[in-house]
Amino acid sequence: MGRLSERVAIVTGAGAGIGKGIARRLAAEGAAVLVAEFNDATGKAVADELRRDFGVRAEAFRVDVCDKGQVQAMVAAAAQRFGTVDILINNAWAARRGSQPFMPLEAKADEDFDHAFRIGHMAAFWAMQAAFPIMRDKRWGRIINIASLNGVNAHPYTVDYNAAKEALRALTRTAAREWAVHQICCNIICPAAATESYKTFAAAQPENAAELLKLNPMGRMGDPESDIGSVALFLASDDARYLTGNTLFVDGGSHINGVPWMAGGA
Repeated sequence: MGRLSERVAIVTGAGAGIGKGIARRLAAEGAAVLVAEFNDATGKAVADELRRDFGVRAEAFRVDVCDKGQVQAMVAAAAQRFGTVDILINNAWAARRGSQPFMPLEAKADEDFDHAFRIGHMAAFWAMQAAFPIMRDKRWGRIINIASLNGVNAHPYTVDYNAAKEALRALTRTAAREWAVHQICCNIICPAAATESYKTFAAAQPENAAELLKLNPMGRMGDPESDIGSVALFLASDDARYLTGNTLFVDGGSHINGVPWMAGGA
């Protein structure tokens, strides 16, 4: 019996990167997982992988988290297919198509902010609202939202992303305060992991990426499954039943003194 046997988790953006790492870590401890993913192929591949590697119930669900109706349908599908929803991981993120990710504040377009808040804040809000009645009625729930050091440290040239992720932290802490009476724990992870987006940044700004690693006390980026996923597992478990409203910096210590981030846009 794993630590999450008989628990049901929704992980958005679970087709790759941190989302996939978290989904694998939860599945390894027995959780049934709805792999909520925009990309059909990667979503189905991860669901197949979870069933094969861990023998758990896992299904893919295609969702555009920028669409409220689809987010609501995602939560309803998890409850219908698996009987309930215990754990909600809001992780999905993608840059606006056609946009330049690293631009100074004065060059950012309204559309950049609209997209960032829709995918980085409203998507989590809609999912949390939809999952709340299920968690409230069973008096047990875990909500884990993935934010970013970019917002905490106000890194230059990603103001839309920064603002959306800080709004997500405020949303999470407010939910933690309001929903604690229902035994629903809401927490935030700010990760540093070797994801595809990090690799894109490192390719575009190799000197900056090397400097970031040099200043990371542990000298490396985290592994999405063993480093980030393990902390998500703890927050999703009964061990974290008295922990809510917190931001956990799962970053090898990078947040302690801050790191230089000057990615493009100058």
